[in-house]
Amino acid sequence: MNRIPRSDPRAAHIARHDTVTRSGLDDFVAPRHRWVLATKRDDGRPQLSPVSGGLVPDGRLVVATYPTRAKAANVRHRPNVSVTVLSDDWNGPWVQVDGTASVVEVPEALDDFVAYYRSISGEHPDWDEYRRAMAEQGKCLLSIEVTRWGPIAGGGFPESMFEPEG
Repeated sequence: MNRIPRSDPRAAHIARHDTVTRSGLDDFVAPRHRWVLATKRDDGRPQLSPVSGGLVPDGRLVVATYPTRAKAANVRHRPNVSVTVLSDDWNGPWVQVDGTASVVEVPEALDDFVAYYRSISGEHPDWDEYRRAMAEQGKCLLSIEVTRWGPIAGGGFPESMFEPEG
């Protein structure tokens, strides 16, 4: 195979995979809230849910949902989950994060709801009103303790298509 010169415009779109520390992971995840949550169904197949998620100050990933949703039921029976954290730009980098999840319900979840909201939207004008709304809506939180993560990846051309650097 003839390799493409590094001067070719396609070289700007070489697939990447950057291994990061936990701190690097947190820096990547914190501003990104479009996720795909993977839980496991009774039959072993994945249940995939597009969700809005947040990284809270203690390092957990959190997702708001309702106790009767499939993702919450699956977590109660099989707590191992994976999350793909996507960039706002479809062609931007992403990372897969694995963890152990639990379902946290009201009233225990109320402070975590505040941390969840802050991680995504900043300050709320009335925290008491927000807590009340979460309780009245019967919401719960999925709390995910991160156990491992992959590299921060980005799609593109395989590096092997290009001439070596240098």
